[in-house]
Amino acid sequence: MEDTYRHKGMRRRLVETLRKKGIKDEKVLEAIAALPRHFFLDKAFEDHAYQDKAFPIGSDQTISQPYTVAHMTELLEVSKRQKVLEVGTGSGYQACILAHLGARVYTIERQKELYELAKTFLPAIGYPQIRLFYRDGYKGLPEYAPFERIIVTAGAPYVPDALREQLSVGGVMVIPVGEEEQTMYRIRRIAANLYEDEPLGPFRFVPFVEGLNE
Repeated sequence: MEDTYRHKGMRRRLVETLRKKGIKDEKVLEAIAALPRHFFLDKAFEDHAYQDKAFPIGSDQTISQPYTVAHMTELLEVSKRQKVLEVGTGSGYQACILAHLGARVYTIERQKELYELAKTFLPAIGYPQIRLFYRDGYKGLPEYAPFERIIVTAGAPYVPDALREQLSVGGVMVIPVGEEEQTMYRIRRIAANLYEDEPLGPFRFVPFVEGLNE
């Protein structure tokens, strides 16, 4: 896989597009400028990789549009060395953005095919530190909890209690909630039994499904 001057130029233009759409966190924009998105797409989509669009990645899943990735990452307020749980590995693009920011990333995928691909692919492109799990996202990773940050990259009909419980006190979760259309929520755990749920506007995601898909 090559990352040419042409690709880097397209990423620079994408970053300018994201700036115009309201993304302000320079570290997030730097991560998007650094990470070759075309690596995560089928060769047929390579010329479209730096458009601000979602694309299919197989198993009825998509790679989110760059604006959505940038917006959710910005809402998450990630710092270096923070322990982050991602629910919905997909192509691995969001996980790599988080790792680029210095997070310790734990990521869950319920689609066996996507999990197997990511397990081989992410180390091959320089992200061996990302820890991948073939698990049911509704259950999180209780054995590795608590997490300082949790990000859910699929539309959830409700916020799973297990994910709330696995968020550390002072931690932040970003999750789209709703059936047909979702509202993005930023949830802060204020104390052991106190959460602040902040609704932040409409989005549309593939559904967050319970269980595993062999």
